[in-house]
Amino acid sequence: MRWSEFEAGQRAREWFHGLTAPVGQWMVVRVDGRSFTRFTEERFDKPFDAGFSRLMVETAQALLTELDGRYAYTESDEISVVLDPRHDLFGRSVEKIVSISAGIASAAFTHTAGTPAHFDSRIWLGASADDVVDYASWRQADATRCALNGWCYWTLRKAGATRQEATRRLERTSAADKNELLFQHGINFTELPAWQRRGIGLWWADRSRVGHDPVRGVDVTTTRRELHVERELPMKDAYRDLVTRLIGEGATPRHPVTAG
Repeated sequence: MRWSEFEAGQRAREWFHGLTAPVGQWMVVRVDGRSFTRFTEERFDKPFDAGFSRLMVETAQALLTELDGRYAYTESDEISVVLDPRHDLFGRSVEKIVSISAGIASAAFTHTAGTPAHFDSRIWLGASADDVVDYASWRQADATRCALNGWCYWTLRKAGATRQEATRRLERTSAADKNELLFQHGINFTELPAWQRRGIGLWWADRSRVGHDPVRGVDVTTTRRELHVERELPMKDAYRDLVTRLIGEGATPRHPVTAG
């Protein structure tokens, strides 16, 4: 058998190598921490830890930069990065984007934290900017739901409940019941830091600065592209409007998804 035929036969077994995201579709790359429930419980305060949040923001910044994304959002141990329809990184190869984004996240988090951590990755596709806004609303609603559950679970655990007791106590309870549970322990969920309840957004913004040119003896204005980290994100319609502006024209606000 000729080498060229042998090589072609082996490459043909790379079944998913030719899979690409459709041209003209919006992509959102979402990475999630692998086994982070145990990882974070052993190293960080619960239910939320400012140090862990800082690590996730720095990891999100690395992804936003390396993938040249429009907008990044992080909540808990996940990060979403929005790529516009013209994005052509790696020829829109799903295999490449998924593997490299997981690698970027794992490397960035490990480097900053000083301890090994792993992320997996997936790609979400949207036909329009409106779809992306829906996606963003969905992930923020999930952040609110998870924050409420997490605060209830760890409040019960710190009050002496076992894992099983805390889990059973929260089964089939409504959001109102969970808010009441926290209130009975002196916690008002709506007064907790916004980044815990709504997640954190990152995007690039142009910043103008005035300086002095000593050669010409005049003041000059320079514009630089800087990363903006927003820990006080709005919610519902206001959040949809923000995402619409950040990803560009073509998206129109709709009714938001609310957490249950």
